[in-house]
Amino acid sequence: MCGREEIRYVHHMAHEDYEDLLDVGCVCAEKMEDDYINPRRREQDLKNVAGRRKRWLTRKWKKSRSGNPYLKTDGFHIVVYPLSDGSWGGKITDLGTGDAVTNKRPYADAGSAKLGAFDGMVFLKGRKVASAGGNSGAQG
Repeated sequence: MCGREEIRYVHHMAHEDYEDLLDVGCVCAEKMEDDYINPRRREQDLKNVAGRRKRWLTRKWKKSRSGNPYLKTDGFHIVVYPLSDGSWGGKITDLGTGDAVTNKRPYADAGSAKLGAFDGMVFLKGRKVASAGGNSGAQG
């Protein structure tokens, strides 16, 4: 909207005068929505998630009785494990409901599986918030 080309966190916005979605920064999103709180909050949420993801592999993972790395965090039990073909898989269990999700694609190593589990957890948390009527956040 304003012509600024470098946008670090993109807000995908719809406008009646444009057929396609507009990719705008925080300031333009605020103006388009006439909301000077939520676009900034969405952007801060994305920055927080990016920071957590960056530190995710440095966390102290515990070992299960089977020797698999696991964490309990944010209401989820996350475990990654080696598969018979040498790749890695993972499982995320919602501690509140007992619902579990297992990854669909194999990962090359434990670190990649842990990062995939982080992304899955963030997705599941967003879906939980959205189903409760909250805001699931912007995309970055």
